[in-house]
Amino acid sequence: MTTVQTTVDLELATRAAAAAITVLPAAEPLTAGTPRAGEPGDGATFAGAVVAELDGRASAPVAVLVGADLVSALAASPIGGLDLAAALQPALDAAAQALGARAGAARQVEAVTVSADLGQPFVIVPLDGAAAVAALLLPEALLVPDVDALETPSLTPAPASGSASTVGVRRGIEMLHGVDMEVTVEIGRARMTVRELLDLAPGAVLELDRAAGSPADLLVNGRLIARGEVVVIDEDFGLRITEIVTDTTAG
Repeated sequence: MTTVQTTVDLELATRAAAAAITVLPAAEPLTAGTPRAGEPGDGATFAGAVVAELDGRASAPVAVLVGADLVSALAASPIGGLDLAAALQPALDAAAQALGARAGAARQVEAVTVSADLGQPFVIVPLDGAAAVAALLLPEALLVPDVDALETPSLTPAPASGSASTVGVRRGIEMLHGVDMEVTVEIGRARMTVRELLDLAPGAVLELDRAAGSPADLLVNGRLIARGEVVVIDEDFGLRITEIVTDTTAG
């Protein structure tokens, strides 16, 4: 096993992992395992991976590896396939905050080549349940402590306080309850030729395929899930749900 350089703050890596656990979709309570030096083959046993660039005291990419359970649950969502990068963005944001940095937009990469996407020596922190179900990958450049406080770290991780207690037991599709999704309200559609589009100007009126007073559609990831009435709340628009759409009524 490769040895982590002595200037790497392993306790900081553990704190970042504990922060990620609190918002990581999982079917069971997770705890942060013992950090170790990363190796090129670390992604081979996982089914999915996402990477995001961190900007803060040091700038470098970080990654999260996840198992087949989460990848399958996202693909089999009742409202259509969900994006892995969007599902893991909160975990990357939480880890970045623990490191005193900010995470950019996550992107999905191949799990088996995630070490190449990091492109530098990194520390891997297993996120364990009954087995290693996920992992956080942190470049060593993000874990170098302040020179004034430099000391040889212990390979024993700091307790992941609150990680097990703040993540309840979740099973199956319930692991997706914390995943953010984009919701769209649609009041109507229209078909136009390119010439008609080019002729649009301020003040033009676009006729939609829906009569005045008809309910608006509520879509999640492009899939119709409800209908309702457009209302005004203070100075903002809102939607009062009047109907939940099932597969038999969607047509």
